[in-house]
Amino acid sequence: QVQLVESGGGLVQPGGSLRLACVASGTIFVITDMGWYRQAPGKQRELVALITRGGNPNYADSVKGRFTISRDGAKNTVYLQMNSLKLEDTAVYYCNVKARKVIEMILNDYWGQGTQVTVSS
Repeated sequence: QVQLVESGGGLVQPGGSLRLACVASGTIFVITDMGWYRQAPGKQRELVALITRGGNPNYADSVKGRFTISRDGAKNTVYLQMNSLKLEDTAVYYCNVKARKVIEMILNDYWGQGTQVTVSS
């Protein structure tokens, strides 16, 4: 079992910054990709950014140049540095981790509870 604990959400003015963190813990497991999704009211959940086990990042076009994803393998933690925040960034942000048990071959998706990010003046 993998548990994901998110932190860092909150209220920020347009142009401001926030840093999200997600810590994975639980039984013995192996993590591959780690990432962040978000879902705004009335919209579908979308991928914001992900980072592979090797540290290769990928971003949604809407956040390129503004957000930076990183990970700390030793701490099983993924971060999302969000700069130059816009009103349209307002959403619930969910941490996502692809992982498997050490004794298993199949990868599963694990999700955090979500953290609210509100960008408002």
